[in-house]
Amino acid sequence: MKYTYYGQSCFLLEAAGKKLLFDPFISHNPLAKNVDIKAIEADYILVSHGHGDHVADLVELAKQTQATVIAMPEITDWASKQGVEKVHGMNFGKFTFDWGSGAYGTCNTFFWLA
Repeated sequence: MKYTYYGQSCFLLEAAGKKLLFDPFISHNPLAKNVDIKAIEADYILVSHGHGDHVADLVELAKQTQATVIAMPEITDWASKQGVEKVHGMNFGKFTFDWGSGAYGTCNTFFWLA
């Protein structure tokens, strides 16, 4: 597994041949000013909640990478209205993806289940 930290709550996990980007807040984050957003690759983008400092680059990166956005339905509905084509709305519970299983738990936290 490889971990890349982009600042604040944004990071990329590379595991099982997939790239999972979490809470994309890069271009508006002065601490991430040296990160080239156009060089980021992702198969999935996971969003913990809809605050601006967690979704600021969501639409741009989802369109750029053709990643599937995994988030609460309200966020995936909003992303779809912005032109994001691949979304997976998730409420509490366990779901299986091609990289493994995941679940939303209390406080909208995403857990990666082996």
